[in-house]
Amino acid sequence: MSLSFSCLTDDAGEIVAPEWLPQAEAVHRQLRENLPSGSDAYRETLTRVFANGSRLTLAIEGEALKGLALWRVLENTHEGRRLHVDDLVVDAACRSKGVGKALIAWLENHARTISCAALALDSGVQRSGAHRFYFREGFMIPSFCFGKKLT
Repeated sequence: MSLSFSCLTDDAGEIVAPEWLPQAEAVHRQLRENLPSGSDAYRETLTRVFANGSRLTLAIEGEALKGLALWRVLENTHEGRRLHVDDLVVDAACRSKGVGKALIAWLENHARTISCAALALDSGVQRSGAHRFYFREGFMIPSFCFGKKLT
């Protein structure tokens, strides 16, 4: 599999490759089923997310989107600058073929390029298959992440 990587957004969060949005939505929805439906609603949601600093990187083979990573750079007092991955999704038909591994490698390289000290992500407790993958890729669980829904 010969993958190339392309950013859907520029450094300011503007969508620069809108032609990829339909494929991105289809792959993204495999992880985030509750994304608003319809191409306009998906684009509007992403536009708001990008305005808050997130970026979207696409793993492409030929004319087909094989996976994507939605990420942002954060800085805190514990780790300093880190690249935080909000969503890492490989198309179901392409799993276990190296796409996820290649996306992680791209993210690691990009994090180093922009002076991040760490690469981090959260993963739902029910996603045991994803956890096996993350452990194989050298991730560890340094702490618990707690959350509380606010109404």
